[in-house]
Amino acid sequence: MAKLPALVAQPVAWLSAWRRRPRTSPAWTLFVAVMSAVVLLPIATVIVLALAPGASIWPHLLRTVLPAALADTLLLLVGVSLLVLVFGTGTAWLVTMYRFPGRAVMDRLLVLPLAVPTYIVAYCYVELFDFSGPVQRLLRFLFGWHTVKDYWFPDIRSLGGAILVLAAVLYPYVYLSARASFVQQSVCVLEVARTLGQTSAGTFWRVALPLARPALAAGLALALMETLNDLGAVQYLGVNTLTASIYTTWLQRSSLGGAAQLSLVALLFVLALVVAERAARGEGQYHHTTGRYRSIPFSDLEGWRGYAAAAVCALPVLAGFVAPFAILLVQAAAHVSDALQAGFWSAVRNSVGVSLVAALATVALGLALAYARRVAPNVFVRVAVRGAALGYALPGTVLALGVLIPLAGLDNAVDGWLRDRLGISVGLLLSGSLFVVVLAYVIRFLAVSLAALEAGFARLSPNLDAAARTLGETALSSLWRVQIPLLVPALGAAALLVFVDAMKELPAMILLRPFNFETLATHVYAYAGLEMFENATLGALTIVLIGLVPVLLLHQAVAGGRAGSGWLRRASGRAQA
Repeated sequence: MAKLPALVAQPVAWLSAWRRRPRTSPAWTLFVAVMSAVVLLPIATVIVLALAPGASIWPHLLRTVLPAALADTLLLLVGVSLLVLVFGTGTAWLVTMYRFPGRAVMDRLLVLPLAVPTYIVAYCYVELFDFSGPVQRLLRFLFGWHTVKDYWFPDIRSLGGAILVLAAVLYPYVYLSARASFVQQSVCVLEVARTLGQTSAGTFWRVALPLARPALAAGLALALMETLNDLGAVQYLGVNTLTASIYTTWLQRSSLGGAAQLSLVALLFVLALVVAERAARGEGQYHHTTGRYRSIPFSDLEGWRGYAAAAVCALPVLAGFVAPFAILLVQAAAHVSDALQAGFWSAVRNSVGVSLVAALATVALGLALAYARRVAPNVFVRVAVRGAALGYALPGTVLALGVLIPLAGLDNAVDGWLRDRLGISVGLLLSGSLFVVVLAYVIRFLAVSLAALEAGFARLSPNLDAAARTLGETALSSLWRVQIPLLVPALGAAALLVFVDAMKELPAMILLRPFNFETLATHVYAYAGLEMFENATLGALTIVLIGLVPVLLLHQAVAGGRAGSGWLRRASGRAQA
């Protein structure tokens, strides 16, 4: 047969490839479309409500609320950015490249602040540094001072205090990202820099730091999104951020339209953070060009340099974990009977119950979306699944507003229809129950579940799917009988991460919970607001102890993640054998 002309051959090849594509049911694409629409509903609701002409109070917001809220939010983000970059990157470089006294212990301790919610650290620091706290009482005793006019002491309830508190808790996002990047960097590149005359500091600034820029950008973006989401800490410390302004505008000033318009500004902040993170990552990609790997050669820091490095690493750990944890232990031991009588067990049951349901629902939806992307990898599904993960970037107050309004409208419509047709009233079936809380948790933490499950699917060969289908399995039966048994570790990790995040979540729970429904987070928040934090220390300590489990597992994954090391070397050896 004569060869086809080049102009015809290419379209024929494309057509042949299209006809040979795997046949999948359109139901998977439809499912992804529906789920993505549900997840993106809060964003659409906030935008529609904010731009509605009848509810516009933009001139009033521009004159009164927005200037102060924008200034505090920007200053808070800038201050937190500087501190988390300095402490996160600096400690990661020291732990990765140098050997000094206590290095192995510091490597594990540096991630522990992630287990402590920001609002709990804020409450602990007010207990420690306030006028009636032990620090100022000791100063007054030592120097004979009596009133606040006798001396000056920095006010922890201030913008500076909020920056220090949030940075002390959130720097591990940058530490973990930088640590993973430094661990993965090529030893050859670092050695070449040293042979070309670079000092250790020059190698860090001119080689290692530029190579770690994408990781630093990702870690910083996570820290800033958590800063923007924070409500309990900034509100307690007297900082009027956008998130705090949304809360007060909605609940204290009863202005739903104003809250929606402030939420739209917060969404613009989130969009700016996402764009800035993408830009900071750059287009460069770096990877190993060899299958042979060497362990990173540690440089020994001896004498005062070693102790100075240990002190630098210990400082953020003391500020972000040791000091708050010690305060919680002392207060909980001294007031355990009061704490147990203050609704502790009821809050534990509620927290565990709603977090468990949210974890199961989030993992189930994440599994379905990740599998849909695997069996129907068209452009729409890939884009829609990625869009479904945007809920994690939404501040809790924005998410609560975006979820509650459409569900309340649906409840009112159903109740009105039943009143007219049957003469009965069912009330708020969805927006007045725990369903709205679980839905908000699923939307917010779906990205966590998706990340773990997509990583699990990536380790499974596509040949498994093909083999199961040739043996007569459908897509669903293949998922149930083949994929899920192999994904048990990823499913467990995803469920654990979502469970712990749900236990700590405060803004969404405050705004969406049914009446008289207290979780550990709202239990702590309520007593702190009444200046009775000692009654909530046992609940706060419980949240911290539960949060330690995934943090330590995460550290183990990052510290042992160097290519060619640890379990990777053993797996490679088994494969070659």
